Amino acid sequence: MSYKLLILPRAQKQIADLPEQQANAAEVAIRSLAANPRPTGCKKLAGREGWRIRFGSYRILYKIDDLGRTVTVTDAGHRREIYR
Repeated sequence: MSYKLLILPRAQKQIADLPEQQANAAEVAIRSLAANPRPTGCKKLAGREGWRIRFGSYRILYKIDDLGRTVTVTDAGHRREIYR
C-alpha cells in the first residue's frame, strides 16, 4: 500500500524556483516517496523532526506519518541553504 503525498505551498514554490533539470529530478524523487518513504540513502534529520533525500547538490526535506500513511514534503533546495 502506498503513502499519500502532500507538498506544502512553500515547498512547491521552492521546487518551481529550481533549475529545470533539478526540478524534474525533484519531482521524480518526490513521486518515488509514495511507494517507499524511506529509500536507500535517506537520512533522519538531527536537531529537528523529519527526513531528507539527496539528488545531486539538492535536498528534499519531508515528514512521514506512518499511521496516516502520508508523506509531507516541507522544503526543497540547494544543500548550502536548505538547513537554515
